[in-house]
Amino acid sequence: MDAWRWGVWVLVAVLALVLWNVIWVAAVRRWYRLRTELPQALRVRCDDGWELTVHVRRAPVRRFEEPVLLCHGLAANRFTFDFEPPYSVAHYLADAGFDCFSVEWRGTGHSRLPPRGRRYTDFTIDDHILHDGPALLELALKETGAKRAFWLGHSLGGLVGYGVAQGPEGPKLAGLLTLGAPVHFKSGPLMRALISLGVRAAWPARFRHEWMSASLAPFLGYVTLPLSDLMVNPEHIPPRIQRQVYANMMSSMSRKVLLQFQDWIEHDAFRSFDRATDWRAGISRLQLPLLVMGGSSDRLATAQNVESQFALATAPDRALHIFGRDHGDKMDYGHGDLIFGAGAPQEVYPLIREWLERHATRLPSEDVQPPA
Repeated sequence: MDAWRWGVWVLVAVLALVLWNVIWVAAVRRWYRLRTELPQALRVRCDDGWELTVHVRRAPVRRFEEPVLLCHGLAANRFTFDFEPPYSVAHYLADAGFDCFSVEWRGTGHSRLPPRGRRYTDFTIDDHILHDGPALLELALKETGAKRAFWLGHSLGGLVGYGVAQGPEGPKLAGLLTLGAPVHFKSGPLMRALISLGVRAAWPARFRHEWMSASLAPFLGYVTLPLSDLMVNPEHIPPRIQRQVYANMMSSMSRKVLLQFQDWIEHDAFRSFDRATDWRAGISRLQLPLLVMGGSSDRLATAQNVESQFALATAPDRALHIFGRDHGDKMDYGHGDLIFGAGAPQEVYPLIREWLERHATRLPSEDVQPPA
């Protein structure tokens, strides 16, 4: 009987802890919610049946024909680019006259639900390249009436852009901009151990670290989490922005996606899940305008990695920029602070805007009108 009562008390304690955590996370997300006007949410169906949600922030006065596709990285969502000003690329570029389309890849946020008969974790990076990217591109062109679009991707979002540019939809891209997107994966024991741990933690379907991120968000800025410097330069991101990012932006990771990253890290490859397509080799064949950007202190896409990536390119119109003190910036940039660093709105965003404006088709003055 004592054992039975002990078991009941343990069960009650566990349930109470779970309930408390649910309430805590809900309160954290509400407290740190973004207080900005929501973008327009559109749905688009991929050719394999999966529906994506694309968040559209229209230019108050549209000055350029080509829209900008904003593509988040691994374990993130649309808030990577559509955040709260001044830390919002979507707001910044919309104010400059570009219509902005922020995707949420399949399995993420509002694009989480799969078509009937499939699991919401049943996808790889190949699906982002072969299905999601083309669907996003077609939606943006249909909505704006443009013939081509710009692709701006952070981390994995940049890698997906490289893959899409090499496919049949490549001619529809007016330019490709990558931020902290590594195509080389020579990694030491620590990174190998971390990806192996992630694969195990994701069994049987996904790694739900967004719950832990939201739970810990209120403490960021007061304490520094172990290994956080892999993702950001903590000294470069204001404490409240750190808390908002961790409360809003993190998403779970599919085990298949993590297995694909494990293959890349163990074999220094950037290739399809079946290993048949080498997307890194294909970079040398791209001829569209390229802007390759990285951070001087980025530990995931190191400056050397980004420079060697740029060396693969043969496009006649290509440019490289590493953000950091050695290049005249106020701070050294890590991975996430290329977007959320205190200096990003003054140092990173203007370079992106200026590059886009040089390559975009300016609308005739009589066609420049506020959206209906």
